[in-house]
Amino acid sequence: MTGAAPALLVCRPQPGAEATARRARAMGMEALVYPLFRVEPLAWDAPDPAAFDALMLSSANGLRHGGPKLALYHDLPVVAVGEPTAEAARAHGFRRVTVAGPDARAMIAALGEAGHRHVLHLCGADYRKADPGALRIVRRPVYRAVEAGSGEELAPLLQRADIVLAHSPRAAQRLAALIPAEARARLALVAISPAARDAAGEGWRRALAAPTPDDPALLVLARQICQ
Repeated sequence: MTGAAPALLVCRPQPGAEATARRARAMGMEALVYPLFRVEPLAWDAPDPAAFDALMLSSANGLRHGGPKLALYHDLPVVAVGEPTAEAARAHGFRRVTVAGPDARAMIAALGEAGHRHVLHLCGADYRKADPGALRIVRRPVYRAVEAGSGEELAPLLQRADIVLAHSPRAAQRLAALIPAEARARLALVAISPAARDAAGEGWRRALAAPTPDDPALLVLARQICQ
């Protein structure tokens, strides 16, 4: 390790990167922040709210970047993936918000158990498909993550880091592309899911996946492997 406090490299987009860094620091770890993506809004057409009986939110980015059209759906019940997204929905003006997760499959199950059938999913351009079961899900990408940063700027941070965090399969692929083999050999990679771990490829000192796909579980695992 590089020092008494293990150093994590956080490369997810803002504002999530800083949220992860705050949690890591509160747990006694150093956090180095270098986003390799930035989130941008997309133009989107808003379908008739009357065609749906629920709204599915798989990221708070849908609320940050959906724009004024979101107000059209304030009367719909919302199923949000995790409490931070639920809090953002309430702050936006949604009144009936339920938390489900930790992933799309769990959200779909919760929607079905609640009796919903026609669901609008406001998502990112790179959403991962899940079996809708009996639900009719209409997806509208309202944001996208575009690549940012460079391997040259990342290199000095790699010298200080002990662990690299991968918050998605796409992020893991980019980390593998930007981090040379000699650096991977001394770095541990902690991924938010098995899919993200596998997308990072081989050559890491260790490569592990969190037991559940959420930030707290990711950070607990990172701390454990440093002890």
